[in-house]
Amino acid sequence: MSTLRKPTFLHCLDIRAVAKPPGLGHTASRIMEKKALITGITGQDGSYLAELLLAKGYEVHGFIRRASTFNTGRLDSIYDDPHSGRGRLFLHYADLADASALARLIGKIQPAEVYNLAAQSHVRVSFDSPEYTTDIVATGTVRLLEAIRESGIKPRFYQASSSEMFGKVLEVPQKETTPFYPRSPYGCAKVYSFWITVNYRESYGLFACNGILFNHESPIRGETFVTRKITRGMARIALGMQDCLFMGNLSSRRDWGHAKDYIKAMYLILQQDKPDDYVIATGVTTSIREFIQKAFSSAGMTITFSGKNEDETGSLTAIDEPLFTEMVGKEFLDQLKKRMNEDPVMIRVDRNYFRPTEVDLLIGDSTKARTKLGWTPKYDLQGLIDDMVISDIKLMKRENHLKNGGFRILNYFE
Repeated sequence: MSTLRKPTFLHCLDIRAVAKPPGLGHTASRIMEKKALITGITGQDGSYLAELLLAKGYEVHGFIRRASTFNTGRLDSIYDDPHSGRGRLFLHYADLADASALARLIGKIQPAEVYNLAAQSHVRVSFDSPEYTTDIVATGTVRLLEAIRESGIKPRFYQASSSEMFGKVLEVPQKETTPFYPRSPYGCAKVYSFWITVNYRESYGLFACNGILFNHESPIRGETFVTRKITRGMARIALGMQDCLFMGNLSSRRDWGHAKDYIKAMYLILQQDKPDDYVIATGVTTSIREFIQKAFSSAGMTITFSGKNEDETGSLTAIDEPLFTEMVGKEFLDQLKKRMNEDPVMIRVDRNYFRPTEVDLLIGDSTKARTKLGWTPKYDLQGLIDDMVISDIKLMKRENHLKNGGFRILNYFE
């Protein structure tokens, strides 16, 4: 449950605060003079990045879209009372579709670093909303770059590029020189954003960089993204709250890392002497089918797949009772054992989740980033999955408690 207090109108516009970390020395004091602007600050990457920059002494500004409901839940952990006078986190209403607001706020904030993370980032949804996706992802980037150029300031600029630009891959693994072959409106829009960033770097001398980030997840990933859908679905099935998890293409392979590792790479990219573009990836590829098996196994459940294409199913075939008891709870074991004996199918395929054009394989080569940036990920795939599974079991237990107490909870249907 969010603990963010209901703000006043002015508070919503401009006054979010966090506490100053103790023990800042001379170097940190110099860094504190820096201002960073993050578009998409309420998302997974934006909130983690804001936390990182605040810990490094930055004053952080973020753009948020006006909504009729609170959409700042991911920022709760770095929120502090604005009356404390220690405020270094500020939110402003803005949208990448509104060029005038971007120009006005860039001039007002005068950031030293700009991280453009905002996007309509759901690939499958981009087929349903191609025009909106292109306007925000592609044209929104050039609006932001133009606002920076016309302001007269020269901040360092980070553009969130995507492995979806490689699409129908022309090289394995994919690196900075691999040609793009996007397979979705989202991927196409990201290709434009990539090249317009390069163009502004070469045309106007902006310190503008692209981070080509492969898939990165976390416990605060959006609920409809495939990895979070899997770990939440697994938790709900384990607790008896859901019967089946419906998936799309189980054979797609992705290079998954932890968002906490990847936002560190974003920061490092803007600390270099010269602007450049970098692939950020783990170099390990895994199918969605395997991800499902690993997620369920993390909680003591063995999923075995059978059948082909749309008739493929995943069934519960074994339970590691000590592990399940530790991870989920002994009180949920008997109902799961009964389910395994009576109706073991827990994964089914739904054609509606397939994309019109699929991306079958993504695996990145981050040698350049590891060599030049000194970047290395701390999480492996199992560590990422365990982090997400533990979090979602805890979250769904709370939901289950509320449901059993007679309170209405979300059904999470898509």
